[in-house]
Amino acid sequence: MNRETALSIVREFVKNEGLVRHMLSVEASMRFYAEKFNEDIEAWGLIGLLHDFDWEIHPTLEQHPQAGSAILRERGVSEDIIQDILSHADHLNIARDTLRRKAICACDEVTGLITAVALVRPSKSLYDLEASSVKKKWKDKAFAAGTNRAEMEHAAQEFGVELWEHVGNVIQAMRKIAPELDLVGNIQQ
Repeated sequence: MNRETALSIVREFVKNEGLVRHMLSVEASMRFYAEKFNEDIEAWGLIGLLHDFDWEIHPTLEQHPQAGSAILRERGVSEDIIQDILSHADHLNIARDTLRRKAICACDEVTGLITAVALVRPSKSLYDLEASSVKKKWKDKAFAAGTNRAEMEHAAQEFGVELWEHVGNVIQAMRKIAPELDLVGNIQQ
């Protein structure tokens, strides 16, 4: 499976561009960490790109992501990547016993918080966003109230990267694809 094929699966099943941008953000973050840890960048990227491809057709914990795994198998996605995708769902109780399983969990929800912080800034951009700005918003429990900060903190800890270093790394990864995420804002690059 290559990225082009994976992206075509995403485009087939996901119509919400916000969800597509989320998966692109997680993909970029996974690629960042694969490079940092000298791992398989393509495999890590596929995990990030495909992890929520079935959310629109299986929007409940009873279905997502386990029901999507059959579709991925039919499309030729390797079983190890499927198992890594399944591991991001706490309710499935799949051991996060590899670095990339820890990474997908650590990169998933934090991208949403980072996006939310970028969008409320005057620049509406990732290019001038720093971890310290996310940290300020982190303290405001009413901001992005749907995000689970305890889960994000635990995932970073389990991954072995200090939380604010992790946030900075994910921002850096997302900056690389800011135009695709519609997060260039009013800053000229």
